Amino acid sequence: MHGISRRGLLKTGAAAGVLGLTGMPLRAQTRGGKLTAGLSGANTSDSWDGRTHSDLFMIASAQGAVFDSLTEVAADGSLVGELAESWEASADAKTWTFNLRQGVTFHNGKSFGADDVIESLQLHVAEGAKSAAQPIVAAISEMTKLGEHQVQFVLEAGNADFPYLMSDYHLLMYPAGQIEEAIANGIGTGLYQVQSFDPGVRMVATRYADHYKGDGAGFFDEIEYIAINDNTARMNALMTGQVDAINRIDFKTEALLRANPALRIQEVTGNQQYTFPMLTDVAPFNDVNVRKALKYGINRQEMVDKILLGHGAVGNDTPIGPANQYYHAEMEQLEYDPDQAKFYLQQAGLDSIDIELSASNAAFEGAVDAAQLYQASAAGAGININVIQEPADGYWSNVWLKKPFCACYWSGRATEDWMFSTAYEAGVPWNDSQWDEKDSARFQELLLIARAELDSDRRREQYYEMQQILRDEGGVLVPMFANYVQAVNNRISSPDVVGNLWQMDNARMAERWSVA
Repeated sequence: MHGISRRGLLKTGAAAGVLGLTGMPLRAQTRGGKLTAGLSGANTSDSWDGRTHSDLFMIASAQGAVFDSLTEVAADGSLVGELAESWEASADAKTWTFNLRQGVTFHNGKSFGADDVIESLQLHVAEGAKSAAQPIVAAISEMTKLGEHQVQFVLEAGNADFPYLMSDYHLLMYPAGQIEEAIANGIGTGLYQVQSFDPGVRMVATRYADHYKGDGAGFFDEIEYIAINDNTARMNALMTGQVDAINRIDFKTEALLRANPALRIQEVTGNQQYTFPMLTDVAPFNDVNVRKALKYGINRQEMVDKILLGHGAVGNDTPIGPANQYYHAEMEQLEYDPDQAKFYLQQAGLDSIDIELSASNAAFEGAVDAAQLYQASAAGAGININVIQEPADGYWSNVWLKKPFCACYWSGRATEDWMFSTAYEAGVPWNDSQWDEKDSARFQELLLIARAELDSDRRREQYYEMQQILRDEGGVLVPMFANYVQAVNNRISSPDVVGNLWQMDNARMAERWSVA
């Protein structure tokens, strides 16, 4: 990951004068026109409640267009202010003061200020709230309004990455005292104002006049996001000109897109990972030897070759990827080894094992095929996998976090602690392996130590050790990192640098792209 150093991060969030608010150099871009995108990840249960957002359609609609957060990860991986203009920290990274932008208004005319920040964040720790950002906000012990445009946060423990966490796509800013109305109608401070929203179907928004980002972002007059969860339908919509851009192209029919002179492919290397999490509090996955057997029973290179068709890289059972600052590239790669898998089964007191693996292409394109490849490679080690093909509709609510072994995908996160605290910290809502002290007290201890560590060399050692623990003992198989591969009509212009944190330029194509 490139960008502001943590030492610099502690001192300021102000972008340099040569940068726009997006963090990229200002350049002439055409104002006007419309962007129509066909996006996956939509559900009929979708809403403007950021606590519930988990996939591209709502991330792009909300944080990418209608709402803002305090900070923003720019396309080059650096951190810039969004609704926060700058920030400072105490020497121990425990107390953070954020200076907010002035002159910002919500789409209903209400002025933005400190009260909005505090009420919006408190949503995530309200009684009964189910938010993946709950761990981020729960770590704040005090939120104090120092002035109309200044907020101070006191953390339970130091966190050098705190400004990055404020860019989390769940942490949208709503108008204080009007949050229910804002969630019902999509009232934010973003570049685009909602005109219509049909959950799981489409969203239409128009450029908000006199926006605080000025002429440096938000170049379309109108955006329309159409929910197209089916891969074939998305490809057809682009090929026939119904949409200007799509995410997640089908690699099997990629050649058709490349042969069309009106279209171009964007391929971005990031930390997106295709995974198989297992619940480590459910037998037989509570036995570390069974987990080790499963790790040696998967042929990772075969998956990269046959599922990604080369659009990615082999994973090593850790969510820290090549776009992270402390990626442990030198760690010995786990290889497919049926004999080792048999050995660990025997260590668990087993000659063979029968397990079920739930999969759906809702998890990632090719997930069912990947599960069947795993079934074939593991069989030679006495691991008998019964692949359960789950329906795509309701997969994230009915299978993930509920079935003991399933397919999943993660976008990764810009910092190591952000990723670990979202999916590997004990007790957090999206810990999809239920990984905690029972599995590795050392990992949980290191998580807290590294979070507050300001010395980069010591932090690197700590994150390297954590990656080693996950590789050897973890409850999530990460067989491959998948590039973001998306397609765009040439009538739409995009910057030279496209964000790699989420799909579709960090889900901010409405902010960063323009009519060619």
